[in-house]
Amino acid sequence: MRADETTMGEAAVTATDLTRVYGSGDGAVRALDGVSASFPRGRFTAVMGPSGSGKSTFLHCLAGLDQPTSGQVTIGGQDLTRLGRTARARLRRERIGFVFQAFNLLPVLTAEENITMIAHLARRPVDRAWMTQLVARLGLADRLDHRPAELSGGQQQRVAIARAMLTQPDVIFADEPTGNLDSRSGTEVLRFLREAVQTENASIVMVTHDPKAAAYADEVLFLADGRIVDTLAKPTVDEILTRLRRISGPE
Repeated sequence: MRADETTMGEAAVTATDLTRVYGSGDGAVRALDGVSASFPRGRFTAVMGPSGSGKSTFLHCLAGLDQPTSGQVTIGGQDLTRLGRTARARLRRERIGFVFQAFNLLPVLTAEENITMIAHLARRPVDRAWMTQLVARLGLADRLDHRPAELSGGQQQRVAIARAMLTQPDVIFADEPTGNLDSRSGTEVLRFLREAVQTENASIVMVTHDPKAAAYADEVLFLADGRIVDTLAKPTVDEILTRLRRISGPE
């Protein structure tokens, strides 16, 4: 499946002709320039590109964290771009999971309280059976009463993943999820994300600069100058590096 084609199955998230312009006049910066992409359910997609390519802006617009200048983002049949701030926040709580580079855990809460926080904010009952399964698979069963400062970086990111997955959202957005981790912890996180796609039909869109991380995805979408310039299915590290060199051009 090419990212700019309509998917055969139901899409978890769809972007149509997205633009994002910062500033105005001669100083305007076009971070996104007419990007269209559809991400199917049960698929792991990595988004890559040179610095300034628009990949983080793209993720933030898809997730409703930033409002595009024009275009449309649809999640669960709802157009995010037509929702007000309160409605967008509600949709994020109910239908989207987030995993960030900096973990974004609340330091005063225990691991368990951090995991269940979004469910409580969305006023949804916590599925205790699903939570028990999640924390067991993530190796957190004996860490639930620990606060973030008492956990390693890898454990904190696994808490963030459990939080993102607890409500079984339509899509999980991951922004450089291994950026603050050592290679062993990063590999554990990526293996779990890969497993979640295969066993739970999770839909994951991940921004990363790391070809090794992107190789865990089903497909890599490459951005440059705010546009999709290439896609790569069933990627390998060597293939990703070759595409990145081609996009970046000679130094």
